Amino acid sequence: MLSRRNFLNTVGTFAVGMALTNPLHAAILSSGKKIKLVLIGTGVRGNSFWGKRILEKYGDITEFVALVDHNPGRLKYAADYIGVGKQCHLYTNFEAMIEKETPDLIMVTTTDATHHEYIIKSLEAGIDVLTEKPMTTDEFKCQEILDAERKNQRKVIVAFNYRWSPYNTKIKAMLDRGDIGDVVSVDFSWMLNTSHGASYFRRWHGEREQSGTLLVHKSTHHFDLINWWLNSEPQEVFAYGDLEFYGRNPKKKGVNCRNCDEKKTCKFYWDITKSSDFDRYVKHEKYDGYIRDNCLFRPEINIYDKMNATIKYANNVYVNYMLTTYSPWEGWRVAFNGTKGRLEAFLDVPYLNPESITQEALHAAEMNQEDEVNAETKPIILHKLWDQQEMVNVPYSRGGHGGGDVKLHDQVFLHPEKEDEFKHMAGTRDGAMSILIGIAARNSIESGEPVQIGSLTHLQPRKTRI
Repeated sequence: MLSRRNFLNTVGTFAVGMALTNPLHAAILSSGKKIKLVLIGTGVRGNSFWGKRILEKYGDITEFVALVDHNPGRLKYAADYIGVGKQCHLYTNFEAMIEKETPDLIMVTTTDATHHEYIIKSLEAGIDVLTEKPMTTDEFKCQEILDAERKNQRKVIVAFNYRWSPYNTKIKAMLDRGDIGDVVSVDFSWMLNTSHGASYFRRWHGEREQSGTLLVHKSTHHFDLINWWLNSEPQEVFAYGDLEFYGRNPKKKGVNCRNCDEKKTCKFYWDITKSSDFDRYVKHEKYDGYIRDNCLFRPEINIYDKMNATIKYANNVYVNYMLTTYSPWEGWRVAFNGTKGRLEAFLDVPYLNPESITQEALHAAEMNQEDEVNAETKPIILHKLWDQQEMVNVPYSRGGHGGGDVKLHDQVFLHPEKEDEFKHMAGTRDGAMSILIGIAARNSIESGEPVQIGSLTHLQPRKTRI
C-alpha cells in the first residue's frame, strides 16, 4: 500500500487544480488524517467494490465512518462483510448521519431512482459525492443534480469503470490517433445471456420506477463508452423497445423461485438458498419486503427486454445500438466506420473467441475483484482502405470489469495527480450525457418520435467534449 506521507506528497497541488475530475481537495489530503468515507446502499456493488475492496486495498489512507441503509438487517450484514469494525457507525436514516458525521466523501450505491436524493443532500451539506452509475433515472432528477452541484460548489464523480478497461482504452487511443480517419458511423450490439440478463428481471431493476429501464440502468455504461470513444455528445435519439420474453405470464403461479411449483421444469429456476444472496437478502426480507429471487414472469415487470436506438451525434456521427436480454451467449461487438477504414472490437463472442468459462460464470468472473493480472490478450481488428487488415492484441483481464475497476480506484484514492491522457474520470456532464441517451430513447419509444437531447435539460450537446 502507498503510505500516507507519499500519498499526501503526490496529490497536494494536483487536487486544487483538478477539482473538476477528483473532489479530494488538498485541504482534506493535507490534514494528516485518513479520508473519511460514508457508504449509502449496502447491496452487492456497495458491499464489495466500494466497501470491502477499499478497506483492504486503501485502508491506510481511508476509513469508513458510517454505513447507511434503510434495512437494518442488511446494514449489519454489510458491516460484518466489509469488516469496518466498531469505529464505523450504522444509520438507517441519511439525515441523522449528516447531522452527526463529517465525511470527506459520500459514496452512493442505492437503487437508481434514489441516487439524486442522496447526491443532492450530500452536496447541500457541503460534501463531495461519488455515485454509481446511472447518475439518476429521468431528465428532471438529472437537472436537479446539475443545479445542486453548481449551487453548492461541490463535485460529483460518476463511476464509469468500463472506461478504465485497458481494452476499451486501446479502442479510444486508436480512434484518437486517427487510425481510421474521422469516424462517420458506429454499430454497437450488447448481448446479455439468460443468466445475467434474467437477473435484472428478478430484481428491482425490472420496475422502471426504480431503474428507469435497462436503457438507463445498463445501457448507461454503453452510451458513456460511445460518448467517450467518439469525443462528442449525442444530439438526437430515435428508438424502439418492447417487453416480449419476460414479464406477465398468467400461466406462472409462483411469487418467487423458492415457493414456485415449477422448480423442476422451469429453466430459469434459481435456488437462492445455495447463494450468498441468502444471507445478504433473504434473511432480511422482513424489514423491507425486498425479494431477491422474484419470478421473471410476474406482472410488475414493466421495462423493455429488447431495445434498439439510433443516435445522431453533434459531430454528425450516426450510431446504431442494440441491447438484448435473453441471448444464448453474453458479449458485445462494436464496429467503427471511418474515412480511412474500419475498426472492429468484440469480447466474449463464442464463435470468434471460444472460452472455456460457462455462461453462468461469466458475470461472476467479471465481478471478481481479485483477478487483476493481465493473463491473456484480446484482439482489435483494424481495416484500412486499400490495405491489409491488422490484428492488434491487447492485454486483458476478465476480473474487475476487464481490469477497469482497480484502475478507477487507484485514480480516485492513490494517484489523482497522475496525468490522464484519455480523460477517464467522469463528472456530472458525462453522467448526464450517458443517461440522457437512455431517457431520450425511452421517451422516443413512448412517443414514437425522435427526441432532441437539448430539450431534456439545460445542457446543449457539444460537437467535441471538453
